[in-house]
Amino acid sequence: MALLLACAIALPLLQLVPLPPAWWSGLPGRGILLEAARLSGDSQPWRPLAIVPGATFNAAASLLVPVAVFVLVLQAGDIGRRWAIPTLVALITCSMLLGLLQFAGAGLNNPFINDSVGQVSGPMANRNHFALMLAVGCLLCPAWAFSGRRRASWRAPAALGLVLIFVLTIIATGSRAGLLLGGVAILLGLFLARDGIRRELRHRPSWVLPALTVGTVGMIVVAVLLTVNADRAVAIDRVFSVEIGQDMRHRAMPTILGMIRTYFPVGTGFGSFDPIFRIHEPFALLKLTYFNHAHNDWLEVALDGGLLGLALLLAAVIWWGWATIAAWRAGRNEDAQLARVGSAIVLLVMVASLFDYPARTPIIMALLIMAATWLSIGSRSSVRGSALPGDEHHL
Repeated sequence: MALLLACAIALPLLQLVPLPPAWWSGLPGRGILLEAARLSGDSQPWRPLAIVPGATFNAAASLLVPVAVFVLVLQAGDIGRRWAIPTLVALITCSMLLGLLQFAGAGLNNPFINDSVGQVSGPMANRNHFALMLAVGCLLCPAWAFSGRRRASWRAPAALGLVLIFVLTIIATGSRAGLLLGGVAILLGLFLARDGIRRELRHRPSWVLPALTVGTVGMIVVAVLLTVNADRAVAIDRVFSVEIGQDMRHRAMPTILGMIRTYFPVGTGFGSFDPIFRIHEPFALLKLTYFNHAHNDWLEVALDGGLLGLALLLAAVIWWGWATIAAWRAGRNEDAQLARVGSAIVLLVMVASLFDYPARTPIIMALLIMAATWLSIGSRSSVRGSALPGDEHHL
């Protein structure tokens, strides 16, 4: 984990190292810049691999956020990790309340971020990122309600109510990706909390669990149908109203793939997508707004980082898979349980990155590194479950 973070910091810094003119001139995709220097009559200067050095330096500086969160999580200790999930649930709930105020027409737009006026995006500039945060809330609520050995008591109905409101708020954001993420998050949350749910219901008749499951699903479905009937289901409306062929993500994809081929294997430098895309943007895609990212972070890493970026991305995915398997083998101690939750959060961010760029947002970046640190700690845990049966089993 620490090694991956160090490599993520080293890669953009490496792209800022000046190269001799002969070396730099041989890099792919630099022809237009070479021609500009020739026409101006200037000699070729030493240049870094990054085509937009200021943007790459800004990308490297933004990694102060994951470094700080990584150190804080390591220093938090057992008590800090025990309070991590309840604290995150509370923070996501506060963000959700802000989103609901926006949905109600309160006009709470953030003047310090590049948001869209009237859009339900909570404290963020992008409704997809806000929907991802709410989906993480749907994942955390079951883990919060049924974690530990304490009875769920009031936490179970509170978690159910929060999940219901999170789902309705995701629908209100208008995020189509959020609908997918919310559904996946609920399934993952219930799967992670299954032992706690069984423990709570072990003295109940066998029909109680199926009845609760059907009732919960029915409650969510009824709430969604009421939202649709009231013409307030923005996300569902956008699923049927936005044509895939007219979506900017779909229209720009051939151009982005062509850019990756042009600059591979060295890339353009992290943070450079906007100015580089303007160089290659065809007239058919011109509009009053600008296309700030590829809206597929997997592809944008390939464009920005080239072969080294893809190698680092592949190493991260392999580490996540290995650590997830180790976390599920680590027994039922609290660190292992928290690691499984962290693994699920990382999975949600990876899925969301297929449609957008959530990990570039400081809040999601902090959440991602926190989850990855939980996974790293829990996967290394050598504490195995007791030889005696767990709480959900009888002697």
